[in-house]
Amino acid sequence: MLTYSLKRLLYGLLVLLGVVVFVFFLFNVLPGDPARMMLGQQADEESIAIINRDLGRDKPLAVQFLSYLNDLSPLSFHNNSDVSHHFYLDPEKYGPVLHLFSCGHTIVVFKWPYLRRSYQSRRPVSDIISSAFPQTAVLALTAMAFALLAGIVLGVLSAVYRDTWIDRLSLLLSTLGMSLPSFFAAILIAWLFAYLLADWTHLNMFGNLYAVDDYGTGRHLALKNLILPAFTLGIRPLATLSQLTKNSLLDALSQDYVRTARAKGLSYRRVVVHHALRNALNPVITSASGWLASLLAGAVFVEYVFDWKGMGVVIVDGLEKYDFPVVMGTILFICVLLVLINIITDILYAWLDPRVRLQ
Repeated sequence: MLTYSLKRLLYGLLVLLGVVVFVFFLFNVLPGDPARMMLGQQADEESIAIINRDLGRDKPLAVQFLSYLNDLSPLSFHNNSDVSHHFYLDPEKYGPVLHLFSCGHTIVVFKWPYLRRSYQSRRPVSDIISSAFPQTAVLALTAMAFALLAGIVLGVLSAVYRDTWIDRLSLLLSTLGMSLPSFFAAILIAWLFAYLLADWTHLNMFGNLYAVDDYGTGRHLALKNLILPAFTLGIRPLATLSQLTKNSLLDALSQDYVRTARAKGLSYRRVVVHHALRNALNPVITSASGWLASLLAGAVFVEYVFDWKGMGVVIVDGLEKYDFPVVMGTILFICVLLVLINIITDILYAWLDPRVRLQ
């Protein structure tokens, strides 16, 4: 088990290294001068050169990459001149660090990954992510809870009433849910429920988890703003989970233990709920864990349409303003999250089913 876990961790680190290389070189060969974006189009060349030197963009690309990798790595190498006698690298930049050992003029330290600063606001990218990620997490968890509950109910009804209008309607809704692009579905749902039917639904087309009161004296939870984006984001996993529940339940209902339970006189409802459904939910829960990771990473379009102040809005704003550190840091954070979820899921599978370790 330990060998398998270490192997998965190694694979995860290799994936993250590949993502870091791809993201860095992609955003450093794109057109656009961050220094000119910060100073404006009327900036003189001397000021632009000073900003580029401060950002480290005056160095060769390979040197920039090694510096970026050193900032990201928890285990990093620094020159003696960069470290004070308390072994702190610029506290505003790196925070407290743990000095491990020295080798000549080089000091090896352990620190938190440094994602640089925003070109536009000069805020640390980690602060921007920490303020945006809770919004995305709440949205993704709510969407997943809705998709899981509604998908299981719809799947059970489709299996129990197989080949009836309920089953056909469920199949139609699932096909429609899977085929609608998220961006189009978000616009359509916002227009329908927050514009045409606004007098009945009282829902807002745009909004956030917290809203400022009418007097501007404080904030309060505005849970109704969560309804439309969570519903939109949950449509695709709902479509998948409902059909998966149906197929898994039909397979469970064909097993011998179900026929035995029926032969003992148990009602069909009790057999479905207390026997077949329990076994049928295993692949559904497995699929739901994968979908949760996808929702955390893939809420960009939905958040942008509903102006939900999460990671999606941060990424889009960063792209519009050529704020590359923000975009790069956000993408890397999402990738780390996906890799961690996949590693944890793989380890849990191996713990529950020893056959997985042999693959």
